[in-house]
Amino acid sequence: MRETVKSATNRAADLKIVALDYVLLGDYAKADHWLTKSVEGNPKDSEGWYYLGRTKYNENRFEEALAAFKECLKLDPKNVKAEDNLGLSHQALGRTPEALMAFRNAIAWQAQLLKKNSGPFINIGILLLEQNKVEDAVAYLSEAAGISPEEPRAHEQLGKAYSRLKDLEKAQVELEKAVSLEPENSALHFMLGQLYRKRGLNDKAKVELERGAALKGSRVQPKRALPD
Repeated sequence: MRETVKSATNRAADLKIVALDYVLLGDYAKADHWLTKSVEGNPKDSEGWYYLGRTKYNENRFEEALAAFKECLKLDPKNVKAEDNLGLSHQALGRTPEALMAFRNAIAWQAQLLKKNSGPFINIGILLLEQNKVEDAVAYLSEAAGISPEEPRAHEQLGKAYSRLKDLEKAQVELEKAVSLEPENSALHFMLGQLYRKRGLNDKAKVELERGAALKGSRVQPKRALPD
């Protein structure tokens, strides 16, 4: 009996590896298929449920993503990444209060950790920006940039927030950091170019806008994956 259970668990682990290969290829339908088979074989695999949730999210199957992240959290309570992604799934379904609660949970669970995950700080900042609570967003996004200074999303969103507050100098600093970290992102070049134009830096604006146009015309911009 033990051998049968062990065999099923090993097979589930193998299927998870196959599924994650399909995730890397961007084939979420096949990844979903094999991850589903994996958690059926080993329903106590919290990581399997987590990756199934991520895959469902990328397929825009948000209710199913929620269910998978909840299974992950049953098995691994206070899993910061799962709670953060639970918040993103609620947000995608238009459930703002639930999303805010999940992001705040993910932040609170890290209070005593030396190494924090910046994801929930960025995500709550984005949501607060959508609600026009800009100063509240700045507080979270500033903390995110401090936690993960090499994460372009933190600087991008902080640049947007400062721009909303009419603090164009700080906005420029943040967007320049974002561009330096993700130079192939055409949208960031457009944002920085528009900001330069607002500041009267027309030569710099021209360079950034032309760079953004060239990148956009040369290839399709890669879709950012769901954050870890």
